[in-house]
This record gives sequence, structure tokens and C-alpha cells, in this order.
Amino acid sequence: MDATYRADLRELNELNFARFDAKLEQRLAQSDAKLEQRLAQFEAAWTVRWAALDVKIDQRLAETKSEIIKWMFAFGAPTALGVVALLLRK
Repeated sequence: MDATYRADLRELNELNFARFDAKLEQRLAQSDAKLEQRLAQFEAAWTVRWAALDVKIDQRLAETKSEIIKWMFAFGAPTALGVVALLLRK
């Protein structure tokens, strides 16, 4: 009789553990899916931010380049005129 109860109890425990294991596996799968979704959203947001930053950097570099070219002409033209004047004097 004791062995019968033990066998029944063991079977009941195995069934309960199997149900618990299935639920745990399902919840872990749901958790993984949520995590993957959040990571995908995070990655998409960062991609947009990096693209916007890249555009801003390109714009600033273009502005800086045009400023440098302007100042090169501002300082280069008088120097060139001075050299030409010196060459014409000889």
C-alpha cells in the first residue's frame, strides 16, 4: 500500500513538474520575445539618432570648409597682390 501511494505521489509530482516546466518555458519564451522587440526598438531609435548626428556633422563640416575657403582668399589675395607688386617693381 505504501509503495502504491509513493508511486501515485511520484506520478503526481512528475505531472506537476511537467506542467510547471511547460509554463516556465512558455514564460521564458514570451520574455525573450519582449526583450528582442525592445532591443529592436532601441536599435532602430539609435540608428535614427546616429543618422541625424551624421547629417549634422556633414553640415557643420561643409560650413567650416566654406569659412576656411573664404578666409584663404581673404588672406591670400593681398599676399598675391604684394608679390605681384614686388615682381613688377624690378
